[in-house]
Amino acid sequence: MNGVVLAEKIIRIATRRSPLALWQAEHVAERLERTFPGCRTELVKMTTQGDKILDAPLAKIGGKGLFVKELEQGMLDGFADIAVHSMKDVPVEFPGGLHLAAILTREDPTDAFVSNRYPTLHDLPANARIGTSSLRRQCQIKELYPDAEILSLRGNVNTRLFKLDGGEYDAIILASAGLKRLGMAERITQCLDAGVSLPAIGQGAIGIECRSDDPEINEMLSALHDSETGLCVTAERAMNARLNGGCQVPIAGFAKMQGDQLFMRGLVGSPDGSVIYRAERTDGVDKAEAIGKMIAEDLLAQGADKILQALFH
Repeated sequence: MNGVVLAEKIIRIATRRSPLALWQAEHVAERLERTFPGCRTELVKMTTQGDKILDAPLAKIGGKGLFVKELEQGMLDGFADIAVHSMKDVPVEFPGGLHLAAILTREDPTDAFVSNRYPTLHDLPANARIGTSSLRRQCQIKELYPDAEILSLRGNVNTRLFKLDGGEYDAIILASAGLKRLGMAERITQCLDAGVSLPAIGQGAIGIECRSDDPEINEMLSALHDSETGLCVTAERAMNARLNGGCQVPIAGFAKMQGDQLFMRGLVGSPDGSVIYRAERTDGVDKAEAIGKMIAEDLLAQGADKILQALFH
């Protein structure tokens, strides 16, 4: 296609209404219009179940698939051509007829420690009130601070910061990428090293989903795909798939390129942080999926299956 759309092409982008989701959709729209002169985009703003239910932890209401189902239905029903997601919200399986067509270059993948009183995570008092609704973040924090009080934290980024500023928490943990994309990098008190808080599968990466039987859209989206991020996220999602993981379980996985090698770390922990299993592996980039699966097998062999089974029942 060589960056040229012969006739005017309108691409309808399904997106959630949160400020971060809209930023991501507008970013993809701008990339498409810049890459393909003659292409126009329209945002199809939708409200998902995950946006409606704000008074319960995600783990209790069905996990992060709640943020993508309506967007996927919109594509299947023909109301939208593509959907833009945070990759950490994308379930392992896709509905029939849909697939992941592109993953954009990853933004900062780290977790952000945000506090108005304490300069670093390690400055927190032992019994600190920490806001997060992520079991992954919770288990790693509880390992460091068994006496910390983990309090539920839902809502969009602005809502979460408002609650922190209102004194409900001593600190909250958010994704660094979201704060940076919304122009709030100055709110990041400390970016947590992956050795302290291993990121979520796909954290910091934006994925674009579309109908698999739409060759023109697929070809256009392929121009936006970042192969390095794609390989890393492939490894992470392969680990998650083998563990049957969703957001309602404390699973972390992060891969990065080191020359022509791919290095990945994975983790499964009990929500109270009393037991955490870790594994890591390095191999050629052509083994991305195998690396993720082998880390999962290592974690299962250590006993991760017992933690996962306990959470599912």
